[in-house]
Amino acid sequence: MNNDLAQAYREFPATERWTYMDVAARGLLPRAARESLDAHLEERMYAEVDKHGYFDLIERVRGRFARHINASADEIAFTKNVTEGIAAIAAAIDWQAGDNLVICPEVEHPANVYAWLNLQRRGVEIRMVAPRSGALPVDEIVARIDARTKAVACASVTFAPGFRTDLASIGAACRASAAMLVVDAAQSVGVLDNDVERLKIDALAASTQKGLLGLYGMGFLYCRRDWAERLQPAYLSRFGVDLGDASEADMGSFEYRLAAGARRFDLGNYNFTAAVNADCSLAYLDGFGTSAIESYVLGLSHALARGFLELGLPVSGGAPGAHLVHIVTVGVMSGGHDSTGDARMQSLHDYLLQNRVRLSIRRGVLRFSLHLYNTVQDVERVLALTREWQSRNP
Repeated sequence: MNNDLAQAYREFPATERWTYMDVAARGLLPRAARESLDAHLEERMYAEVDKHGYFDLIERVRGRFARHINASADEIAFTKNVTEGIAAIAAAIDWQAGDNLVICPEVEHPANVYAWLNLQRRGVEIRMVAPRSGALPVDEIVARIDARTKAVACASVTFAPGFRTDLASIGAACRASAAMLVVDAAQSVGVLDNDVERLKIDALAASTQKGLLGLYGMGFLYCRRDWAERLQPAYLSRFGVDLGDASEADMGSFEYRLAAGARRFDLGNYNFTAAVNADCSLAYLDGFGTSAIESYVLGLSHALARGFLELGLPVSGGAPGAHLVHIVTVGVMSGGHDSTGDARMQSLHDYLLQNRVRLSIRRGVLRFSLHLYNTVQDVERVLALTREWQSRNP
């Protein structure tokens, strides 16, 4: 495999049609993944299914994702999306009335909010912290943790405006107070280095359709083994029970033992089609390494942010620093989703889209999000189009 990140775009046919800066919505599919999917569908169409081979595939993918985040295979469960992973953890913690959870909801995706709000019916206090200049205030999060805090929930990269969270500091505070750090990693896996040991993460939920270059309908749940062994899943299936090498359809006795670690959260048959894609994409990403991908992509995103600032545009967070990762947002935060109340920003968005630049609007700001298939030429093109738009709209 060519391990030159500057040439990675050649593996993604969509880059021939678009200047694609929208991984925060969904990532692109590499050619090799399409080839693997075609072969899988061919087998299914002609009844050449090997169910045992499917289960081997699942274990291979489980191991690949574990290595991707520096975990062990037994600490990984399969879900259908981030929401399901977070909800599985929220429902499995042994909450008592008077316990509390700390969260900064204004910078989170709803997937990492409603599962926690639902706990209020059980007498759990939701301690909400307000963002500071669009960022998650780590010091205030830590200050709200006390002896009754069972968990802290946050995103590795905020939904809006897309800043990196100092997870290691929050994780250290959680370990000191026996609270669980639960992370929504939807916007970071595949693009950034998500070393769960270094960042002191206890549980992490991810999905495959963004940075992992996969399909909708599959997610991963990491749960640190010593935490997982204390949790009781709200839903239990045959795959969450340890019956050794017995068949998937074997009942065993009515006295059962939960599967090791996070495997207890596996439910029923898996999304084998999405797993075929994930197997290929994870292997592809592993060929570069997460640290190399992060370094490459941040070089591009920081150049884009500096370029926008030089053009006088309001970049969230100002000059690039530790807070700015692969997502660059422009404008003023508001409630817009897919559109903005700022006529000028809407005009810029529409002009870029007309010129085949793919981006999003989230909470009123233009969102440019990059991955390994982006290039210096992509950055230069977007900045050139922006200058052109400015000249036409002084």
